[in-house]
Formats: sequence, structure tokens, C-alpha cells
Amino acid sequence: MDSPCIASCKLNSDKICIGCYRLIEEIVDWNKRTDAEQLQIINQLAERKALVDAQAHLPTSAITQSEWQAAKARLALARKMRLE
Repeated sequence: MDSPCIASCKLNSDKICIGCYRLIEEIVDWNKRTDAEQLQIINQLAERKALVDAQAHLPTSAITQSEWQAAKARLALARKMRLE
């Protein structure tokens, strides 16, 4: 399934991308998710868009390398815990 990314990666205070409306963990791990998991995320995007649009006046920030690495680490830990 294609990524909903539009190459406008900025996070709001809830850590939702204001371009594609995904959480950073969903962005980092998109290609590792099943089609069913991706579809579940896509089904949540309209609700998140409404939330992001309502907060459009609030500041945003670009995704930093440390945020990206932290998200990868959280996902790796979650996968490891599921396997145990």
C-alpha cells in the first residue's frame, strides 16, 4: 500500500505529522507494517486531520533525528517484547 506521505514532515504538539496525519512511529515503521495495519492507520487519518486542522494556529516542528531514532528504538523494543 502506498504511503500517505506528502513530504511535508512537521509534527504538532501531539506528535502528529501535519502533512500525512500519521504518528512518528507509524511513519518510521510504515514499510514494515502489513496491509491490514496500514489500512487501519489510513482509516484514522480523517479524524486526525480534523484534530490537526483545529490546532493549525499552534507551532509545529520538523521531525528531528533524535525523535526519529527514539521512535525506531521504541518500535524495536515493542517488537522484541512481543517475541518474548
